[in-house]
Amino acid sequence: MEQDNKVMTFWDHLDELRSVLFRIVVVVAVFTVMGFCFKDQLFAVVLAPKESDFIFYRLLCRLSVVLHMPGLCPGEFSSTLINTQLAGQFMMHAMVSVYAGLIVASPYIIYKLFHFISPALYENERKYSVRVITSGYLLFITGVLVNYFIIFPLTFRFLALYQVSSDVQNTIMLSSYIDTLMLLSLLMGIVFEIPVVCWFLGKIGILHSSFMRQYRRHAYVVALIVAAVITPTSDVFTLLLVSVPIIVLYEASILIVKKVDKNVDD
Repeated sequence: MEQDNKVMTFWDHLDELRSVLFRIVVVVAVFTVMGFCFKDQLFAVVLAPKESDFIFYRLLCRLSVVLHMPGLCPGEFSSTLINTQLAGQFMMHAMVSVYAGLIVASPYIIYKLFHFISPALYENERKYSVRVITSGYLLFITGVLVNYFIIFPLTFRFLALYQVSSDVQNTIMLSSYIDTLMLLSLLMGIVFEIPVVCWFLGKIGILHSSFMRQYRRHAYVVALIVAAVITPTSDVFTLLLVSVPIIVLYEASILIVKKVDKNVDD
């Protein structure tokens, strides 16, 4: 690697990496402090999916009127979160602030890390890397947003209202709510990386579009199973709402791998 036409030693690389990591930590810390200071705004966003007037529920109610399907509207429901530890709310406030800082600073983190390693790449490798990293990041964020606006609200409502008996009332802890939200966001972000993973496997010759077309039906079944696991609801609408994006990602992956196959043949 060269810097200003000067060959860098191992210790120069180490100093540069330390500088990059320090800047990343500072930026994350700044956004974390901002999130901590704006507590009301931060938790208004985090806790919004548990309310019956959440934007997705309002959309479903409007859609139920247009389609003349009253059952599509979730209707009014209420759920209360509790805290059982003395410092629980403060620690949860701090943890969510860190999560928010990492999410907001993620473009800067990716940019700085790529800027550090890019001089070691060839020109064609650098171009591919930029496309893959950008696509992967956008797909991951899309998965997180799909979870926040659609999947988590449906999952939370179903589990929060589910009862084995009317004698047993649900009391949901704040930590359980936050942990489930973060876990589902991570899972959906990973699921939305399917096209990037398929592109990489196709690039190294492990995966081919003909194989993906041959096992398309199997992939659809897997998508339904994944959707059923992610959203343990009992209605077909929710199952389709979650599985259709996964199937679309699979079909897009077939086209991507097919293009890779053509480039290899040429």
